[in-house]
Amino acid sequence: MNTKYFESIIELARTKNFNRAAENLYITQPALTYQINSVEDEVGFRIFDRSGKGATLTPAGEQFITTIRDINTQLNRAIEQGQNFSVRYRDNIRIGMSVRSAIYHLPEIINLFHEEEPSVSITPIFDYHDHLEPFLKGETDILFAFKDSVKHLPDIRIHDFYKSHIYFVCRQDDPLSKKKIITKDDLSGRTLMIGGGSPGPLKKLQQEIIEDKSVSYFNSNDHDTSLTFVATGEAIVLSPGILNDRNPQYSWIPFDTDVTFDCVLCTHAEDNRKTVKYFIDLLKEYYSDKDLEL
Repeated sequence: MNTKYFESIIELARTKNFNRAAENLYITQPALTYQINSVEDEVGFRIFDRSGKGATLTPAGEQFITTIRDINTQLNRAIEQGQNFSVRYRDNIRIGMSVRSAIYHLPEIINLFHEEEPSVSITPIFDYHDHLEPFLKGETDILFAFKDSVKHLPDIRIHDFYKSHIYFVCRQDDPLSKKKIITKDDLSGRTLMIGGGSPGPLKKLQQEIIEDKSVSYFNSNDHDTSLTFVATGEAIVLSPGILNDRNPQYSWIPFDTDVTFDCVLCTHAEDNRKTVKYFIDLLKEYYSDKDLEL
């Protein structure tokens, strides 16, 4: 189907008149009639009922045009974005993450990158459910991940990035928020949110804590649910530092444990672009040179 005909269908549905729609589209009435007939022949049903009074949508046409409007809007948006990209950029590097806070300082690093490579776009792509699949499909060029989850994958390069530690998360007005480090003993009498997609090593640590019997617990669906209960004052959370979004409502305090997570950046083995290497070098340098809460 010729996508240019979408505008014709939409305009005829709006005006309900072939002559008026043709005028608005700057085409002849026979040309418009040909376009509508061609689409109807292709889809196999009548989109419009014709009469001496004009044209009205059939029931099938009503359903069809709802989808056509959505497709046309998305198509125009894609064209505009493509035009904007072609004017300013010659290449694009797509970086996949599960959460924005995983590379919290990405905006600063993008600015540094553009000082040297102003014609290369950096596009963050977030997938909160499965950010690995888009990378494996080639839909992203760089992937932020835990090393244990990707070290078995073929045809990729793994770049060590940083270690993420475990933090105790509580409200700012919690008495424990004043401490420099939190121990297991500090959790006595508190309710700990567990689960919620926690990585394996963190789940093991949570289990060790609640087996002490001095700490009660509550199962959580995800990190945001856990933080909601922290905000109410009903619970506390142990979390990897990569989830720290710097919300002033919470205090993130180092927890006394040896559990850490090796965070890495992955690239495709066949991707030898110098700009990708330079961007990864910038990321690693920025995070190694600064005293960041990770």
